[in-house]
Amino acid sequence: MERRTLLVGLAHPDDEVGAAGTILAQKARGDRVVVVWLTRGEMTEAFGPIPAEEVAARRVEQGRRAGEILGVETRFLDFPDCGLQADSASAHRVARLLAEIKPDGLLTWGDAWGRGMRHPDHQASGRIFRDAVTLARIAKVVAPGQPHRRAAPVFTYRGAHSTIPAVAVDVEPYLDTIHELATFYRENIGFGERGWVEQRLRRAGEPYGLRYAEVFDAWETRPGIVPHLIPAEPTDVGEPIHPDRAQ
Repeated sequence: MERRTLLVGLAHPDDEVGAAGTILAQKARGDRVVVVWLTRGEMTEAFGPIPAEEVAARRVEQGRRAGEILGVETRFLDFPDCGLQADSASAHRVARLLAEIKPDGLLTWGDAWGRGMRHPDHQASGRIFRDAVTLARIAKVVAPGQPHRRAAPVFTYRGAHSTIPAVAVDVEPYLDTIHELATFYRENIGFGERGWVEQRLRRAGEPYGLRYAEVFDAWETRPGIVPHLIPAEPTDVGEPIHPDRAQ
């Protein structure tokens, strides 16, 4: 079985709580998962009135610990918290990182408008990562690195009003570790209340007959219940991928 790489590209440490079970499901398949946060989350007020650099240092350490809980690689970039801009320069910078990581799939933020999900950094980070998937294919963008041209289907956090086809991941086998991660953040920054996590997973699973699920928009692949995000079957809707671009 070929080992795949899932890139989870987010804005702040703790954003990954919403995909913890899916990350663990991908790991259970034997795959590599890399979580990248574009900011260090320095704008949180969870630590009181201390300098932003000290907050950032604490948040980076939290990200490292979250990676240990999930058993994944973690990386931070230094874009400003609450100041992310989905511009060309940002997408080019992240494209160079993608060309290095060489993901077989991307999970990131989508264009949702519910409270929390509509945070400007969430919206911007999703756009940056989605643009970077395309830009990472272009040699002149990622030079002196090598372009990454393998197919890397996109999945995004699903908002209540999304009309994009959805995939549901059964995360019941990973419930204990999901709660371990959420408890870690709750104890350190006050986010991740157990009842909220439980309710969220149960509600997501109900339409699919699952006790606990995480559900995402499937931009390029078949919808339905899946054991993990990648590998995934491409959708038969839309224009076929040109073979010169698929590899």
